[in-house]
Amino acid sequence: MAIIAYTDGSSLGNPGPGGYAAILLDTEKKLKRELSEGFRLTTNNRMELLAVIVTLEKLRFLPTEITIYTDSKYVHDAVEKKWVFGWEKKGFKGKKNPDLWIRFLKTYREHKVSLKWLKGHAGDPMNERADELAVAAANDTSGLKIDEGYESQNEDENLFNQQ
Repeated sequence: MAIIAYTDGSSLGNPGPGGYAAILLDTEKKLKRELSEGFRLTTNNRMELLAVIVTLEKLRFLPTEITIYTDSKYVHDAVEKKWVFGWEKKGFKGKKNPDLWIRFLKTYREHKVSLKWLKGHAGDPMNERADELAVAAANDTSGLKIDEGYESQNEDENLFNQQ
């Protein structure tokens, strides 16, 4: 099974309302699935990482070979340059988004993942579509969820900003 995915994250303000999106393509069966979700308060990096996580969590067969295209240097470099594995050994001390990195590593290890970086807003149709979906999810004020990981890690700061 050959799966390709395009992922993107967005936040309107950083932090601010945010969204992620993923487009999964099964090249053998010629199937396409689009996913997106919005959150009331988060960061762009969290949404970029969450897009990859949700993509991996949606895969039904273990292990699945997948190529994921991301325009996030944060996500791509952390994985492909193997930084995240060093962070894990140190308990993610001093690193942002440990909740998501732990979740990522759990599902990443279940599959055969290749992360490819592509330049955002450079005309790639799938990357542009993922961006549209992520921005739309961030703008959908009627359905924004709570990013528990972000809000609990930044509770004091968030309370201060709301006053």
